Amino acid sequence: MALSFRELQQQLRPEWGREYDGNGADFDLLMVPSLTMDAAQMALVTGAHHYEERQLFSLIRLRDPGVRVVYVTSKLLPDLVVDSVLELLPGVPTSHARRRLHLFDADDASNRPLTEKLLERPALLARIKDMLRPGRSFMSCYVVTELEKQLSEVLQVPLLGNDPALGYWGSKAGSRELFARCGVPHPPGSALVFNLDDLAEATAELWEANPGLRRCVVKLNEGFSGEGNAPFELEPLQLEGLSAGERRRVIRSALEQLPMPPASWRELVVQQGALVEAWLEGGEALSSPSVQGTIHPGGGVDVLSTHEQILGGPSGQTYLGCCFPADDAYRVALMRHGQAVGEALAQEGCLERYAVDFIARRINGVWDVQAIEVNLRQGGTTHPYMALRAITTGQLDPATGLFLAPTGQPLHYRATDNLVDPQLRGLLPVDLIDIVAEASLHYDPARLRGSVFHLLGCLSEFGKLGMTCVATSPLEADQVYEATKAALLAAARGISSR
Repeated sequence: MALSFRELQQQLRPEWGREYDGNGADFDLLMVPSLTMDAAQMALVTGAHHYEERQLFSLIRLRDPGVRVVYVTSKLLPDLVVDSVLELLPGVPTSHARRRLHLFDADDASNRPLTEKLLERPALLARIKDMLRPGRSFMSCYVVTELEKQLSEVLQVPLLGNDPALGYWGSKAGSRELFARCGVPHPPGSALVFNLDDLAEATAELWEANPGLRRCVVKLNEGFSGEGNAPFELEPLQLEGLSAGERRRVIRSALEQLPMPPASWRELVVQQGALVEAWLEGGEALSSPSVQGTIHPGGGVDVLSTHEQILGGPSGQTYLGCCFPADDAYRVALMRHGQAVGEALAQEGCLERYAVDFIARRINGVWDVQAIEVNLRQGGTTHPYMALRAITTGQLDPATGLFLAPTGQPLHYRATDNLVDPQLRGLLPVDLIDIVAEASLHYDPARLRGSVFHLLGCLSEFGKLGMTCVATSPLEADQVYEATKAALLAAARGISSR
């Protein structure tokens, strides 16, 4: 008799949630790195199916000689892309790791979620299931939706991830509820509303409670990577001189012109709801840090990392990259808040990766840190940290939040998913490897310095690349990043001029 999703999850073991511990692990990991999200959000991601490559750094599990990995993608990954990761794993011969890695693909490059493609291919699923040892296998996914839940039940393989029924805790409204429960500082904001009239009312009430507020942010409840957020300018509306009714009419009219990235955002307000939140500004400095953690089967919580997020795009809210770790002025506070949120999520039954995004402001020399949202999935900061773990044998110091190499030196990195330039179009992954090798910019474990790459599949078609640039100081990590970028663009210009 087939087991339900809940029954399958009861088979998960605490040790399966740890990336690598050297304790003789013996299991099969099925990686399904599907970007399962709303079609409108998928359309915003250039080269969406190539993002399935980002989870290749999960191959760190192959450092345990008893572990096998089954990695599934929309299109077959080139050997060069896979080997470029395997060759970085310390402590295990590449040939040995390669024998324990099994690649499958749906042979479908369409802009649809990988999980949807797999569920349409029962013969492929049968071959994948045959590779997995019963009772010693589990799935890992980028995000867990009803599609991933269905895939788990079809394959009868437990999924190490959040039950989609608990997705509320990763929404904007659920995040604010968690922060209030945990005593984590967060900006003033509204409850969830489902039409523009109520959104105008919520905005007016927020301004009336905070009459000095010059700007707020409108958030779709299930927005992704900042693409469901839009700043809303209040100061030009001159609200202070209006009656309560006029104030609401002016706000309602201005909301019609709100530049939210999804073109269908008004329909999304009706479908999923939205809220309004004070825009934090002022002070001598402003940053966007985050903390990442994981919840193990059984409820144990580990804080994994902190980052400074690099944001941009039309609204300044889109995630572009990150630096590790977060500033030492508030890093320990981030970790404390992240632990509290993780424990609250564990009490709700959540599993695996989560992240908490913050705004940090320095006011009169003192840093004020406010939480703005929870993400219940792997995100943009997941794979750079997995890359660091994969290419080193270092560990995070839980007292300081620094990642220490075996020599005791702290390691830093700057990472991006969005190195984009038209000059990079037409370069193949093999060209990239040649350029980096000739410039001696690849990661060198002896020097604890260099660059590792992902999204190689986006390079030729879209001129887009991801990379993580590692060094022993923040300044040096920036230097590695700029040197790598300059070398790639210079070489691309040289090739195109031949």
